[in-house]
Amino acid sequence: MTNKPVLMQGNEACVEGAIVAGMRFYAGYPITPSTEIAEIAAERLPKVGGKFIQMEDEIASMGAVIGASLAGLKSMTATSGPGFSLKQENIGYACLTEVPCVIVDVQRGGPSTGLPTLPAQGDVMQARWGTHGDHPIIVLSPSYVREVFDMTVRAFNLSEKYRTPVILLMDEVIGHMREKVILPDPSTVEVINRKKPDLSKITKYNPYEDVDGDGIPPMVNFGEGFPYHVTGLIHDVYGAPSTNPEVTFKLISRLMKKIENNIDDIIDYEKLYTEDAETVVISFGSTARSVTRAVKILRNDNVKIGALRLKTIWPFPKTAINELPDSVKNIIVAEMNYGQLIETIEATSKGKFNIFGLNKFNGELISPDEVINKVREVLNNA
Repeated sequence: MTNKPVLMQGNEACVEGAIVAGMRFYAGYPITPSTEIAEIAAERLPKVGGKFIQMEDEIASMGAVIGASLAGLKSMTATSGPGFSLKQENIGYACLTEVPCVIVDVQRGGPSTGLPTLPAQGDVMQARWGTHGDHPIIVLSPSYVREVFDMTVRAFNLSEKYRTPVILLMDEVIGHMREKVILPDPSTVEVINRKKPDLSKITKYNPYEDVDGDGIPPMVNFGEGFPYHVTGLIHDVYGAPSTNPEVTFKLISRLMKKIENNIDDIIDYEKLYTEDAETVVISFGSTARSVTRAVKILRNDNVKIGALRLKTIWPFPKTAINELPDSVKNIIVAEMNYGQLIETIEATSKGKFNIFGLNKFNGELISPDEVINKVREVLNNA
């Protein structure tokens, strides 16, 4: 599998990355275009001592993932738009109870059952705001098959490091695309495990006590001799339900701060030709591939164009926008949706740029020619 080029599908690369990251439990319910992830996980996990279970629905799948993680297994589920919606309440539960897990959403056209076999990027806001209440979330979006492998590993690492669910937001094109990839030797891949107390030195365990002052309580597995209460209710450091305003404020603040204080570790993006750009196209996922091609063609025509590819979507990488040089006058946001990320970019830029949307939501990709035409339209009307 390693050091040799292989033709690999994005969904397959996701499973391989998860296994290298330490995934040993998968629960899910098949749904296009994510189904191959379940199929391959069912085949691969028993060979590495892991467990696979097909649950009766998406809600139960997410619950099983949470339970397995509490028992100490790195756990993952995969789905698409309608299934992602069903998982949302339990995703919120995992956020509040600080249970590490990875949720893969291979996006398809929507709403509802929409376009099951066609690409879309319509779950950007669902990934951020699908649950209720205030909590942070980490969302990563790959653009290449090899990057699916790397980002799946990173999703597990961030989840374990910050004791929080992490969403890998793919789209149908990335999930089903096959590319030649060379996977790394697993021994060279950085794998991060959740912080645990020294069980030989503690006599009691408070599951939500910030003992190190970094906002991330150490985590004991169920069955290791320190039973504790896990609840979706607001809880104190002992896990006991509470309606005390001070307890509520302290808990929600810690959940937010443990992500906000580590933005530089979590945020990842890629710039192309932005140093002297007058127009920058922002994109993510498979759309970024068309944008990259278009920008290179326009550069050959001496158009001062650049690209910004968001590899981390949430927390939103404000720095990537704020660091754009003063030469940038126009931003074009290319998305396979009606315009979801553009509003966040407008709010971040605070009127500094002229912002335009390039949106497609008919089940077809945004092509390089469409990016080029949009850039020329913006420049001709400037």
